[in-house]
Amino acid sequence: MIKIQVNKLHTLSGHNDCVYALVEAPDPQYFFTGSGDGMVVLWDLENPENGKLMAKVNHSVYALAVDKVRNLLIVGHNFEGVHVIDLDSRNELWSINLTNQSIFDIKVSGNDMFVATGDGLIIVVDIEKRAIKKHLKISDKSVRVLAINPDNHTLAAGLSDHSVKIFDLITYELMQNLESHTNSVFALAFDPNSKLLISGGRDAHLKIWDTNTYTLTESIVAHMYAINYLAFREDGRYFVTCSMDKSIKIWDAESYKLLKVIDKARYAGHSTSINKVIWSSFNQNIISISDDRKISIWNLEI
Repeated sequence: MIKIQVNKLHTLSGHNDCVYALVEAPDPQYFFTGSGDGMVVLWDLENPENGKLMAKVNHSVYALAVDKVRNLLIVGHNFEGVHVIDLDSRNELWSINLTNQSIFDIKVSGNDMFVATGDGLIIVVDIEKRAIKKHLKISDKSVRVLAINPDNHTLAAGLSDHSVKIFDLITYELMQNLESHTNSVFALAFDPNSKLLISGGRDAHLKIWDTNTYTLTESIVAHMYAINYLAFREDGRYFVTCSMDKSIKIWDAESYKLLKVIDKARYAGHSTSINKVIWSSFNQNIISISDDRKISIWNLEI
């Protein structure tokens, strides 16, 4: 049995509303958060108490993305579009009006930015040309989460129509339509070795998909309420989930066994729904954000 010791290192505050967006910077010593108050904040894991305001927009921020090649931060501005910030100068380079809907997720692959919206669209933006390249209307319901396979061949999308759809990254053609969830899909991640795709959502189940055939290999009742997000550790040995049930759970990525539960009662965890979680590649700490307006940093001794 793997023993895990959990140490809560920091609780960070500064946002004035629920914290929804979380992404690692190109330099993983840093990370960004975005919230319902429209603030985007830069945090330093070496000096985490002092966040720096990067941007303030008029509406809530559900999605942030980083373009590591160009050293850009992309801010999803709900009901408007995206703002692109140069991380060297910390100035806005450009913005583009895309939608009057919520922007739930953004991912970058090559020159393409993929923007998931509340009206069932994936909007493809050419980063170099700073222009819309394509509208992919894939559902009448929201596109809630995107994931890019580390092999850079496929894009996965989780939707409020309960499906997970797989697209070719070059042609944008639909390759697979995976139907097993019974409610909205909020959480989606490929493992670092490209062998697995794991999905989770409002039905509180985790679904494990074999990426060779996209057959369902496992279905796990994982949380009491909706699974909001999941992320792998850099080496692919473990993954972490977070939920509306206010808990963070650590899982073995080979056996899919639950290894640890981090919650308020045992570890002074979050007091409300946990919206996102990432496993830092800087120091292997876990960073979580919540409706309680707090950011928590956790050290795991595995």
